[in-house]
Amino acid sequence: MGMDDATVVVTGASRGIGRAVAERFGETGAHVVCCARDRAAIEAVATTLRSDGVSVTPVRADVRDEFDVERLLEQAAREGPIDVVVANAGVYHGDPGETPLAESSYAAFDDHLRTNVRGVFATVREALPHLAADGRIVVPVGPFGERTPPGYGGYGVSKAAADAVARTFAAELDVPIARVDPGQTATALTGETGHDPSDAAELCYWAATALDADDLDSVVTRADWRRATE
Repeated sequence: MGMDDATVVVTGASRGIGRAVAERFGETGAHVVCCARDRAAIEAVATTLRSDGVSVTPVRADVRDEFDVERLLEQAAREGPIDVVVANAGVYHGDPGETPLAESSYAAFDDHLRTNVRGVFATVREALPHLAADGRIVVPVGPFGERTPPGYGGYGVSKAAADAVARTFAAELDVPIARVDPGQTATALTGETGHDPSDAAELCYWAATALDADDLDSVVTRADWRRATE
C-alpha cells in the first residue's frame, strides 16, 4: 500500500508511540489526522510535523467519548476514505511491573477499561463507515492477550480485553486488523525504559502497509518485524 495522499488516523498521538507513528506515516507522504485529549499538546505536535513537511490535521478528542471519536473519524474522512487507523490511545495508572491487580483502585481500573478497551471499540466502530476498500486498522495490544505478566494490574487486563475486541472485529468483518506487540517501549507509560518509540512506529507501519493479511491471525511482534525486514 502506497502512502502518497493516503489518510491515516492516529489516536493518542501527542507523545510516545502515537507521536512516533504519526511521524513515520507523515514522512512517507500520508496526510495524518492525529488526536489527543490535550489540545495544546496535539497542536504542538502538529506544528513540529508541519515544519518537517508533513500534512497533518490535529484534533482534540478523548477516546472515552464516542461523540469525540465519531467527530474525529468524520473529520478525517472529509477528503476521502481513510486508509489506515492506528488505535493507539491508552493510559497506565501505576508503574510497570509494580501494579498488582489486588492493589488497584476502582477508579484506576475503570479508567483503564474505559480508555484502553472502550476507546479501541469506539475507534474501530466509528472508523468502519469511512475506511477505504483496502483500509487497515492497527491496534497495539502488547503480550497480554496471550500471556499475563505479573504486576500490570488493570492495565494488563485492559490490554487483554483490547486484544479480544480487535480479534472479535476481525472475525466478524472483512477488514484486516493488525494486533501488534512492540515490546516494552520507552514512553511516559513505562518510565521511559525500553525500546525507542521509533521501533514501535516501524512495526505499526509494516503491519499496516507490508504484512500479508493472512499473517494477521496472531499478534504481530517486534521480532516478527525484525525477521521480515533485516
